[in-house]
Amino acid sequence: MTQPIVTKQQLIEILTQWQQKKVNNEQLQDWMVTHFDPPETLIGEDEAELVQEAMHIIMNEFELAKLDKFKIESYDYAMKFLACDENNFVQLRHQFIHQGFSD
Repeated sequence: MTQPIVTKQQLIEILTQWQQKKVNNEQLQDWMVTHFDPPETLIGEDEAELVQEAMHIIMNEFELAKLDKFKIESYDYAMKFLACDENNFVQLRHQFIHQGFSD
């Protein structure tokens, strides 16, 4: 049996659907839980290590955050974070986590 894989493109697609209001907060969170929770799932297997880590952080934050804490601005922060490199990883992670969700 092959391991399930979540690609960067799949993550971008679900976040884009959410940003375009094609899926709501609950549907986005359900997608994250379904695709992130299984321990055998490979996240961003063909991506650079930092992008894989960004994908894990993005999926984890959307999985755990309360639905009423989601902010549409987190889409832009997530897209920037997915394009990170070693020079801006820490800054973009901080922006996504601390500015992408309501306190």
